[in-house]
Amino acid sequence: MSYDNDQRTVVVLDAGGTNFIFSAIRGNKEVVKPVRHDAHTDSLELCLETLKQGFQEAISELGALPDAISFAFPGPADYPRGIIGDLPNFPSFRGGVALGPMLEAEFSVPVFINNDGSLFAYGEALAGVLPDLNQILERNGQQPYKHLLGVTFGTGFGGGVVVDNELLIGDNSCGGHIWCFRNKKYSNCIVEESVSIRAVCRVYAELSGDRTIMTPEAVFYIAEGMKDGDKDAAQKSFQELGEMAGDAIAHAITLVDGIVVIGGGLAGAYKYIIPPIVNELNSELGLMDGTRFPRLPAKAYDLTDSKQFNEFITAKIVNIAIPGTGKLISYEPERKIGVTVSQLGTSMSVALGAYAFALHRLDSSGQGG
Repeated sequence: MSYDNDQRTVVVLDAGGTNFIFSAIRGNKEVVKPVRHDAHTDSLELCLETLKQGFQEAISELGALPDAISFAFPGPADYPRGIIGDLPNFPSFRGGVALGPMLEAEFSVPVFINNDGSLFAYGEALAGVLPDLNQILERNGQQPYKHLLGVTFGTGFGGGVVVDNELLIGDNSCGGHIWCFRNKKYSNCIVEESVSIRAVCRVYAELSGDRTIMTPEAVFYIAEGMKDGDKDAAQKSFQELGEMAGDAIAHAITLVDGIVVIGGGLAGAYKYIIPPIVNELNSELGLMDGTRFPRLPAKAYDLTDSKQFNEFITAKIVNIAIPGTGKLISYEPERKIGVTVSQLGTSMSVALGAYAFALHRLDSSGQGG
């Protein structure tokens, strides 16, 4: 399912806690210059007016009404009905805000809202990592992958699941929410306490003894040797994030059974993060009698590592006998999953996910053009 040549247009929004960035997508390409406004999260009236103004400016750039408006917005929310709940980072959103119905009334076009982690996963599944990887696999005579777990590392730990081109939303609009898994290291805490910007900065301070207020960018520069500081502690800060994320991903991917792609503001440090994720996925568990075995049925590969990538795309085919027939059948005994990083960038993946989600819903409802 590809929308590369689709001529319908969808206005999208990157809704951060500080800025709202409005744009429009057609044929999986941005077709207007993005419009930026302050989010005004502490005033509901001003925030809603800003949303209306930003969408109107993007529509004016287009010169015509779009086929839909589609965007990511923080939860909790009743996303199918477009109602936003009480938001921790938007203190003015309390008691339920009917954002989708308000925008539909304002612009007279369908409006679709979803979680950013979900739309990130959808964008990567339809226009990012998954189609690119499948082209390579098919050239090598291998079956394509149909399922994807997308995770984002940033202010929080986001997630989304796509199963055979369908985005998992869930009955309570909570499908793919990985942030609230149990923390491997601190069992009375959620995993997000170890998989977030605050976690990287906290762990660096603990390991280095440096209590200076740090940004994750500063910790990364120290890890790279580009800034003075404890290089080993900086690297271990990202590695611990990878280990903790890997434990949560191991639980989630057991259910999804597909490709894992990471994004978010911390994804730039993927060379420190992905190896411990893969190590965790390939770790062992066991029985009380001492028996040990891999914790996952499938072997995990780091697809950012050229050697592991080549092993992943190379089929290990054997011929086995069909009992009682004298015939052989080909068989690949190894089951594999891959972990990689977004090549599109998180914001673009979310935008393309929002675009695809809107068009898919329009087509499913018989409103497709």
